[in-house]
Amino acid sequence: MTAIAIIQARLSSTRLPGKVLLPLGGRPVLEWVARAAQAIPGIHKVVVATSVGADDDAVAAWAEGFGLACHRGPLDDVLERFAQAARAENADIIMRLTADCPLLDPQVCGEVLALLKRTGSSYASNATPPSWPDGLDCEAFTRTALDEAAAEATRSSDREHVTVFIRDRRHRFPQASLVCPLPGLSAERWTLDEPADLDFLEAVAEHLPERPSYLDVLGVLDARPELRAINARITRNEGFVKSLRRESLPPWNGAATSTALLKRAEAVIPLGSQTFSKSRIQYPEDSPMFLTHGLNGRVWDVDGNCYVDMVCGLLPVVLGYQDSDVDAAIRGQLSNGISFSLATLLETQLAERLVELIPCAEMVRFGKNGTDATSAAIRLARAHTGRDRVAACGYHGWQDWYIGATTRNKGVPAATQTLTHLLPYNDLDAARALFKAHPGEFAALIMEPMNAVDPAPGYLEALKELVHAEGALLVFDEVITGFRYHLGGAQSLFGVTPDLASFGKSMGNGMPISAVMGKAGIMREMENVFISGTFGGEALSLAASIAVIDKMKREPVIQTLWSTGQILADEVAKLAAGHGLADIFSLVGKAPWKILAVQDHPTARKEAIKTLFAREMLRAGVLFLASHNVCYSHDSEDINRVLAAWDRALAKVAAELATGRLEERLPCPVVMPVFKVR
Repeated sequence: MTAIAIIQARLSSTRLPGKVLLPLGGRPVLEWVARAAQAIPGIHKVVVATSVGADDDAVAAWAEGFGLACHRGPLDDVLERFAQAARAENADIIMRLTADCPLLDPQVCGEVLALLKRTGSSYASNATPPSWPDGLDCEAFTRTALDEAAAEATRSSDREHVTVFIRDRRHRFPQASLVCPLPGLSAERWTLDEPADLDFLEAVAEHLPERPSYLDVLGVLDARPELRAINARITRNEGFVKSLRRESLPPWNGAATSTALLKRAEAVIPLGSQTFSKSRIQYPEDSPMFLTHGLNGRVWDVDGNCYVDMVCGLLPVVLGYQDSDVDAAIRGQLSNGISFSLATLLETQLAERLVELIPCAEMVRFGKNGTDATSAAIRLARAHTGRDRVAACGYHGWQDWYIGATTRNKGVPAATQTLTHLLPYNDLDAARALFKAHPGEFAALIMEPMNAVDPAPGYLEALKELVHAEGALLVFDEVITGFRYHLGGAQSLFGVTPDLASFGKSMGNGMPISAVMGKAGIMREMENVFISGTFGGEALSLAASIAVIDKMKREPVIQTLWSTGQILADEVAKLAAGHGLADIFSLVGKAPWKILAVQDHPTARKEAIKTLFAREMLRAGVLFLASHNVCYSHDSEDINRVLAAWDRALAKVAAELATGRLEERLPCPVVMPVFKVR
């Protein structure tokens, strides 16, 4: 199989014109790249691909003088340029290099090439997730993948950036990633885009050997750390971001592959999904049902559609997909093991962090999901008080003790159903009446300290006093609010400390982990009460949670969730008013987790309106269920995309309502709520 390296080069850079032929350490930048390319193990030939523009005649002349073939094609359609070069060279495998990476490491590129071959992938790179210094990027892909992309890609960003079409379609094009073995290098900037980059490279180059490796560059920077400040302000991948901003909302590729896979999945999995809220009954017909990957605040489905993710895994993904710190912690622990025959120190280290941050926490026990934690809290409360009845306010998971009190109680024994009583939020009189009806029988009141509405002034304080007067325990279900509203949870935000609390979701940025915590006198009941699981001390999730909490302590994660959520809420309110739908659409709750509220219209039920809205949001490139589940990685471009989708979806809803026949014209069945708990 013939493997070639194609160096993408042009002189018409907007930020630093002519950069690829600028002198660096006594030779043109392009020569640095060409020499590195020629040293890549497994590459049979190196060629240059430039445009047919007169500006790039100098690139072609340089290539001829250096002894490299030069293939010329459209300036902005770089994908076609690469396809033409690959055809001309009869290549089976192509490695894409860019001429603005003079410190390219041949051995790293060789590993990417070997990874492609040995995994049988269609695409391999060291760029996703970002773990290497910016400036060491290389991609390898098959000729088949390149030809299919060139034939089918239509977006300008797909044509300009060569591999986007392939990268977006992981179900179709199997992919592999080479992750840097050294941690913390993704923030390094060794590429050439702006004058400051050239200043940096010149300062580094004078200390490098003739053919430097990335370790040589690191050695220079570690000895002279002040050099990093020269170009530290520049954003990574700024060119790609700019090309996205030039485009309108992305075209939707449909959900044909998702639909086919759903039929396959439903033959062996009830509803085709392991999670009720991720199944087909939650989304309009012909919606995406299967995702392939996520990065930062976005996800991609099996049909190659990219979405700004406003679901974020039902809230666990609080930092964003492929967070470098969390992923590094997981990889580091993976080299030591996953589940062990005895405890690891990680359990203590994480518990100590929780005790430090969360007011009620004196002792901690871990689980794998929110239901583990809430159910453990209820069993502890029953053991500690010697009582059976439970009052519940909010949603607390799928175990019999709670779900039996809802409309989804099929399979729950009637005797169990009678022990749990649901209470409305912000209603002290209802709580008093319930306790009066069953005096001395309640073990606990478990509640979400907040969801869609704020607690009334003094409500939580008075409720705590009422619960304690009854001889029961107050349990806060902070599976959602914990590590989203405040580092110490809603109990820190509102200044009310419960006896026990359950945390989960955001604790692990997507890893399965939860915790029940509380006063030592209550938690020590576990020495006699059996609450135990094989995977409670599973080490990857513990390591991930430690990384999440440490990052939240040193970076403005929580503050960003509040600000991002508030920006979205404010702008959505303006859009709804602008479309005359302010009485139909609103967002309620706190900024880090705003919940969509939809009202009936005289001509359409709210369920039908919401179905149409969700359908249009998906087709506008936003994965949306029923709330704004913002994450730390959602950036300004994501926010703009979400708001543009809201604008388009609201316009569609307004137009359909104006016909008076929205439900009749709805192109899919109405999605009906499964059951209401908030």
